[in-house]
Amino acid sequence: MWKAAGLALVLTAGTVEGQERPIFRARVDLVTTDMIPRDARTGQFIADLKPGEIDVYEDGVKQTIATIELIHGGRAYSVLGLPPAAPQEGIILPRNKPTSDTAGRVFLIVIDDLHLDFQQTLKTRTLLKEMLKSLIHDGDMFGIVSTGTSSLSIQLTYDRQVLDSAIEKISGGALKPKEIIEGAQGPNGPTELRHRAHVAFSTAYDLMKNLEKLQNRRKAVIYISSGYDFNPFERGRLEETAKRMHVENADDLQSDPFYRNEQSQQALAAADLVRELDELTRAANRANATIYPIDPRGLVAGQDLDQEVDQQDWNAYLRETQDSLRVLGEGTGGFAVVNQNDFTKAFKRIDAETSDYYVIGYYSNNPDGLKRTRKLDVRTSRPGLTVVSRTEYSLPPSRRP
Repeated sequence: MWKAAGLALVLTAGTVEGQERPIFRARVDLVTTDMIPRDARTGQFIADLKPGEIDVYEDGVKQTIATIELIHGGRAYSVLGLPPAAPQEGIILPRNKPTSDTAGRVFLIVIDDLHLDFQQTLKTRTLLKEMLKSLIHDGDMFGIVSTGTSSLSIQLTYDRQVLDSAIEKISGGALKPKEIIEGAQGPNGPTELRHRAHVAFSTAYDLMKNLEKLQNRRKAVIYISSGYDFNPFERGRLEETAKRMHVENADDLQSDPFYRNEQSQQALAAADLVRELDELTRAANRANATIYPIDPRGLVAGQDLDQEVDQQDWNAYLRETQDSLRVLGEGTGGFAVVNQNDFTKAFKRIDAETSDYYVIGYYSNNPDGLKRTRKLDVRTSRPGLTVVSRTEYSLPPSRRP
């Protein structure tokens, strides 16, 4: 939801014919961040803020605002002059642009079918049909990519019929709890589970890198997944290991040196998950993209009857997978739709957040080019308002001149 274009300072030395004195050229990119001001009492979006009522601080230092653009009801209004947008390379845009495309919204739909249970296939398809009705409007561009066997890879398009046909191809292919417990185990935990997570995160990361090339558009990522847990069902896996080693009491394994060493390595799985989520959120922030994770499981009352998993194991697994989706949403300025069945309400909220907002631009005066992550604080001096905005952004990798 919140844009944060990187800042880069590049000095290049050259000579002018007839002169020996070097010439240095500097390039500083415009940093942009979105803000949503609302009345603290009614929650109504405030569409009449003046430039003098908005302040931006980077790492605690007040910045001079260069541009302010208001997007209201899907239409763009210049509050403070904007520079002309430069055409971007590396991403294919549709040739035919509808006349109603004034908001410039782009939706990337990621179907993480490697982490969607097959039993949730019909529910996922129904969810996407509701999204097509409640969220994606004429003039919005969207693309669809899957991480697994649904084999979806659709370039950005305005054609809503493309989404209709893609929905019918979606099929969940996540591992079942029994498959995780009985599957091969390595020093980093269940090997197949970690492989699938690596594929999903790599796919999503590459998509964020591609979105980074598309600028001056509102970019939202609808991330359909049941979330991640790198060390799931610990009790069940312990009992399965004891069974294979012909140990009668699974708790006796706790004194086995080899097993204890393996467990200590698997305990680092939580840190690995944090690192993967952090890398993905940073990539989304560099791309000015907001991630809205949606768990099609909806409100989960308990495990399915055919799963036969220790209840504590199941509760921990459910909590970890839902929390991983929350991290993706909150880390990019969005929100996760988990443990709820009212998807229509969630889509309407996403629609509002991608239709009414301000885009604030400034040229950072931070002299430390080595500091990759910058803290952001967007404020308004008008009393009685609340402001939602990005809290940090990361510089893109250094570029050669």
